[in-house]
Amino acid sequence: MGQGQKQNKALVEGAEKGLYQFKYEVANELGIQPPQSDYWGNLTSRDCGAVGGNMVRKMIEAYENQLASQQQQQ
Repeated sequence: MGQGQKQNKALVEGAEKGLYQFKYEVANELGIQPPQSDYWGNLTSRDCGAVGGNMVRKMIEAYENQLASQQQQQ
């Protein structure tokens, strides 16, 4: 990795595999053909941004649903 480049790591140890699969699921849902070689550099920034943005949106939605169900149980 070049100098000054950030290596993204999952905050929760062991979550990398799940996030990796999640990225491909979201790309497929959006109709974006994910790369076979795991190198996303050949995709447009717009497509990569759409995948990442939708991943964040879905993770926030899941957490909000979790919070709502906890509030209902109390």
